[in-house]
Amino acid sequence: MMKLSKLITGLTLALTSLAAGQVAYAKNFRLGLVTPATHVWTKAAESFSKDFETASNGEHKVTVFPAGQLGNEAQMLQQLQTGALDMAFLTAAELTNRHVDMGILFAPYLVKNVDQVPALLASKPAQDLLTDLPRKAGVVGVAYGTGGLRQMISVNAVQSVADLKGKKIRITPQVPLQDFYRNLGVAPISLPLSGVFDAMSNKQVDGTDMDLEIIVGLKLYDIADTTLLSNHMMWPVVGVVSARVWSTLSDSDKKNIQDTMSKYLAETGSIYSAKEKEWKQALLATGKNTKEVGPEFFQDAINQWETKWEKQTPLLKALRDASKEISQ
Repeated sequence: MMKLSKLITGLTLALTSLAAGQVAYAKNFRLGLVTPATHVWTKAAESFSKDFETASNGEHKVTVFPAGQLGNEAQMLQQLQTGALDMAFLTAAELTNRHVDMGILFAPYLVKNVDQVPALLASKPAQDLLTDLPRKAGVVGVAYGTGGLRQMISVNAVQSVADLKGKKIRITPQVPLQDFYRNLGVAPISLPLSGVFDAMSNKQVDGTDMDLEIIVGLKLYDIADTTLLSNHMMWPVVGVVSARVWSTLSDSDKKNIQDTMSKYLAETGSIYSAKEKEWKQALLATGKNTKEVGPEFFQDAINQWETKWEKQTPLLKALRDASKEISQ
């Protein structure tokens, strides 16, 4: 009887613990990103949130915190590494601080237009970069999304690269971008997105590296002399989950996150394919000074960039080869 009593007690405790664990496991995940509420990436995050809740039968929820409410990208990455933050949509640029090889995604003129970005991000060299993120950055890279191609906007007139020399240009402070701009003779300046308009208005900076979505959305052309329509770099986003959090998830939850997050990040590609054309037309319709330029405009700076990064990682050649195949 004593053994039977102990067995029943043990089973009861086990079942109670299991039930408690299941209750504790239901969670309201937090997802952070720096883009404003109206941005394509933010809308993708919100769609993922709704779909994931449905896929988990209401067991889990995801609350989205846009516009840097949880800190800048560097701060959010630190939170992800400790498990204090569950998920984020981070620019690939931020991840280069921990995974330097990801800098090859910012090779100048990897793609001819935004339509080619999804295919290049789906290529083996780009996908291989995600596999090292848990070890190097403490996050699981779920999927890439597309961002607008980069342009330059200047408060001063720009007719040639010489007009950029010595100017202070706001950029995202990551090594591949810093290399490119220093090669141009520019002084790269770090500023949060929210401070760009005021900084340009007050001439604290002479311009910014930015995509058309923000240039048009914030009406930066109102305080600028010249917008260089250069399309000089692509700008991927990566949907990530804290590796600590990921290790606690069930296989079904991992699959639901993988499927739903990948779906909405993939949709950013078709959105940008359509929207980039609209934003360009909206910019041209303002009558503000614009100048379309290609790689020949920056050729010396590009050559210097390639020389450094080819030595730094052999993956650059593999990505360039993938790009050539897509362009054919």
